[in-house]
Amino acid sequence: MNCLVTLLIDRKNMRENDMLEKDEIFSKVLRAGRRTYFFDVRATKADDYYITITESKKFTEEDGSFHFKKHKIYLYKEDFAAFSEILEEMTTYVLNHKGEEVISERHQKDFKREYTTDVEPSEPTKIDKSFTDIDFDDI
Repeated sequence: MNCLVTLLIDRKNMRENDMLEKDEIFSKVLRAGRRTYFFDVRATKADDYYITITESKKFTEEDGSFHFKKHKIYLYKEDFAAFSEILEEMTTYVLNHKGEEVISERHQKDFKREYTTDVEPSEPTKIDKSFTDIDFDDI
């Protein structure tokens, strides 16, 4: 009896894998640090195409184990032009206002800033003593 159950489960898994293979038409992967982006062209039951964009982010636990959190966007043909237009507008806005430097890298543990200053390193930093702490109750 156990062999029959195993056989049925194996057949079910094979059918599911076959369906997944038929569903994926074209794929690209973008690895970006702890994040990985998967771009997949898939087929609907009516054999029309759409795109899925999946963000997978790796989280490491204190014990060394890890898990992934995934977020998925489904993008259908009728939305391609508007999506592309808005994405282009948003990326242009960000680059025009903040440049291409990745500011969040400064907050990573292993970030090392390259200093270029006109001040001699041995010169002590002057502290402005006229500054006072502000309490939120003062506002």
